Amino acid sequence: MAIEIIGTGRAIPPRRVTNQELPALLDTTDEWIRSHSGIGSRHIADEKTASSDLGAAAGMEALKWAIEKGTVQEKSPEELALTLDLIVLGSSTLDYYCCPSTACVVQHILGAKNAATMDVTVACSSFIYGLETAAALLRADSSRKRALVIGAEVLTRFANWEDRSTCVLFGDGSGAVLLEKTPDTADSSNNRGLLKTILGADGSGWDSLIVRRGGGRAPWKKGDPIDDGAFIAMRGQEVYNFAVGIMAEIIAKMMKEKNITADDLKFIVPHQANARIVQAAGKRLKIPLEKFYLNIEEYANTSSASIPIALDELNRSGAINKGDLIMTVGFGAGLTYGGNLIRW
Repeated sequence: MAIEIIGTGRAIPPRRVTNQELPALLDTTDEWIRSHSGIGSRHIADEKTASSDLGAAAGMEALKWAIEKGTVQEKSPEELALTLDLIVLGSSTLDYYCCPSTACVVQHILGAKNAATMDVTVACSSFIYGLETAAALLRADSSRKRALVIGAEVLTRFANWEDRSTCVLFGDGSGAVLLEKTPDTADSSNNRGLLKTILGADGSGWDSLIVRRGGGRAPWKKGDPIDDGAFIAMRGQEVYNFAVGIMAEIIAKMMKEKNITADDLKFIVPHQANARIVQAAGKRLKIPLEKFYLNIEEYANTSSASIPIALDELNRSGAINKGDLIMTVGFGAGLTYGGNLIRW
């Protein structure tokens, strides 16, 4: 059997904020932001839109794509949603503290009442982890056939808009892929769908990228200032050094274990955190920047949503086609990291 991607989708908030439109109090410029991150704009969700809304919208687009392209027999997204066995939602910005699961809210919005649901919260690595989790659960039970894997974020809600070193980096959005377990064919299952995943973590860096208040270790108490520790805090140089090293390591390890070279890959789709990180990792491996797909200029860092948004852009533009070899690679708070090798 193989676990194949048969649909992709994305949902981007309509409000687009360019670097030039950022508050004057940040004392920054378009040139400074671009030179330090590669970011030119970000999309910001309105106050009524949560991760579940964006996630469900991206998931619906993935269902519609599968129907339009004839990769499923179902005739409507509502009918297709009922065939889902699993919804895995990756997010750092869940709808509610503690409970309920945001994936449950997405299930309700989509009407996917037969799907089991779960949240994956390993920050920017959540989609990579979620893809492997969904694939493993599909493989584990012969009755399971389809899963929706989503990355959805409203990160701008957790940005300190008085700190130019962090707030300019983040954006909101969602991306999704529809997975299907397909039977063996004349092609080996080792040459279709999700071929390999690398997952890992370095917990010694747990406080390098953090929101300090609101969890069980530092819960809110009556009378606490609402902005005390409520925003993303990052030791940027630590995260940068970790990211460059681990992205290069994952790519090299994946290529070695699967006996491939960069020439075999149509695209490497990295987590869109900082263009300089991708440039440095590529230089270390002597892989030309053109091999990496970057859209950070438009969306900024959308955490768990960045890779599935990029996959949907590539898919819908025709830049990738059936049979192409794609590698995802990313890192996140924790510190977590991972990558997937996918035969499209």
